Amino acid sequence: MRTVLIFFGLLASFTLAAEPPMTKITVHVTDVRNKPVPNASVIIRFISGHSIFKLGRGTKTEWEMRSGQEGQVTLPTIPQGKILVQVIAKGYQTYGENLDIDEEKKTVEVVLKPPQAQYTAH
Repeated sequence: MRTVLIFFGLLASFTLAAEPPMTKITVHVTDVRNKPVPNASVIIRFISGHSIFKLGRGTKTEWEMRSGQEGQVTLPTIPQGKILVQVIAKGYQTYGENLDIDEEKKTVEVVLKPPQAQYTAH
């Protein structure tokens, strides 16, 4: 009986220590003419997921990077779940979207729009 209890105790500790499902995210930033947008600020924030309680203290849950000449950013491997993708670039409207990520690899296509015309109310 004692052996069975030890076995289930070890099994439970391995289950709790298991790595959460991870994903590799690439963000590709273009404008409405399908031209890459270099030097865009890409912010990824981990919001929630089935593995958030396993992340632990001190685990990074937000990343900020700049797109390269091809308008692309590849993040380090992050936990699967709900994320916020935000892209800010000079001369374009800010982009933001919540996404549920459950794949091992994901490419997020972001199309930035020009700023809206400014109007003055009288």
